[in-house]
Amino acid sequence: GGFKEESGLDYYSYPKYKFEYGVKDIHTGDHKSQWEMRDGDVVKGEYTLDEADGTKRVVEYYADSKNGFEAKVKNIGHAIEGGIGGQQGGIGGGYGHGYSYSKLKKYN
Repeated sequence: GGFKEESGLDYYSYPKYKFEYGVKDIHTGDHKSQWEMRDGDVVKGEYTLDEADGTKRVVEYYADSKNGFEAKVKNIGHAIEGGIGGQQGGIGGGYGHGYSYSKLKKYN
């Protein structure tokens, strides 16, 4: 009896999954959700989050081996002065001023 080494065998597992989750915390105002699915070299998904100014950000994304990563960002709603809950100085600064940015790059 001895050790027999297997050579030339590569194991390939086809990548396929789907997940989703959501958070809705009324104490902190943290509201967000995400779903994603992958089938081989194709990944697509979406995530949403409630911004401190009362707007909702929705990001839809898609990636494959041909086109790389692409995303569409939508902001829904109008900013609420005072932020969520209307508290000055609360989440988001409270004065109706806010900012957001997205740095999205496409990799090939």
